[in-house]
Amino acid sequence: MEWLLEPLSASFVQRAVIGGSLAAIFCAVVGTWVVVRGMAFLGDAMAHGLLPGIAIASLLGGNLIIGAAVSAAATAAGVSAISRNKRVSQDTGIGLLFVIMLSLGVIIVSASEGFAVDLAGTLFGDVLAVGTDDILVLAAVGSVVLAAAAVFHRAFTAAAFNQQKAASLGLRPRAAHFVLLCLITLAVAASFQVVGTLLVFGLLIAPPAAALVWARSVRTVMVLGSAIGVASVVAGLWISWYAGTAAGATIALVAALSYFLSAIAAAVAGKARPTSSSPSPAPHLETEPVSRAPHSA
Repeated sequence: MEWLLEPLSASFVQRAVIGGSLAAIFCAVVGTWVVVRGMAFLGDAMAHGLLPGIAIASLLGGNLIIGAAVSAAATAAGVSAISRNKRVSQDTGIGLLFVIMLSLGVIIVSASEGFAVDLAGTLFGDVLAVGTDDILVLAAVGSVVLAAAAVFHRAFTAAAFNQQKAASLGLRPRAAHFVLLCLITLAVAASFQVVGTLLVFGLLIAPPAAALVWARSVRTVMVLGSAIGVASVVAGLWISWYAGTAAGATIALVAALSYFLSAIAAAVAGKARPTSSSPSPAPHLETEPVSRAPHSA
């Protein structure tokens, strides 16, 4: 048992567990809607689109999280603007912004002397360097994300499964979509320091996807996905401690593998969900009753 708890004897590992767990929880909550609504490509683009803002903030001596948030918001706004053209699909807009933001980030980094040393940390994160201030920021962001997810839960649910019905109930699906984009922005901007811009997508998508194999409701996906995310953080840190691997990358790999382990376990248990030709996202989820609530967003 001592070898199991040995990594926790180091204070920096304790902070990494706390910070990583906080990021895993609010990423799983936001990621649930990303998975259910089929927005994974957008989430990936926003995660990669952080680099220009991070690079500029670093060069100017500003706050990296604010720079990342501005960059992610610019990516989301650009996708929305391009998608207004009826001849261009949203996927095309996302792909264009993906290339633009990532290219800008690389150009800024390559043109800035002395920044290359920090590039690895920016791309892959440094969870073992998480400090008390970072934990406070993650806790604050998590509180905002969880509160917003609770307030807009009915609007998100209605918009995810039937936007026409959501509009008829006064739940304003477009406003709900905007709020969801803001939550994704907050999640990826706050958690990039834990696993990096290239790997934050793992915490955002993998745990909810693994939970979706078993869950029958959106709330269950959030709770189970959060638990899987926290377990991935702890397991990833434990493995990296003894294997000498990069902690952030190991966490992201464990999170991604959790889906396959979940799918295999469900298949063995005979609980794998049947595939469906329905165009609606996650067709096996039970939709929750949504009453008319004109005051909701």
